[in-house]
Amino acid sequence: MNRFRAGERPEELRADLEHVHQLLADKAGYVDGSIGRNLDEPDLWVLTTRWANVGAYRRALSSYDLKLHGVPVLSRAIDEPGAYEVVEPNAVLNVAESRVT
Repeated sequence: MNRFRAGERPEELRADLEHVHQLLADKAGYVDGSIGRNLDEPDLWVLTTRWANVGAYRRALSSYDLKLHGVPVLSRAIDEPGAYEVVEPNAVLNVAESRVT
């Protein structure tokens, strides 16, 4: 989940997000995703994607076309944590600890 402020060019941001979303959707492990705009703050946009696993997401981001076209757009996201796990009843949750890859 990545949030963005459109600023003075919301149509440009929308086109950029649509392009990046399509690049991501073409990668292995992509499950689904969407682009949204906040109803109360129309300047606030979100790109949400779901992946088979975190590795698929990281591999998608490391692909050439995402580095070339996606990173310039994604780097404009509001600086905040953007990866979430699905919480289901009685499921064991991820352990919050440092990771080395």
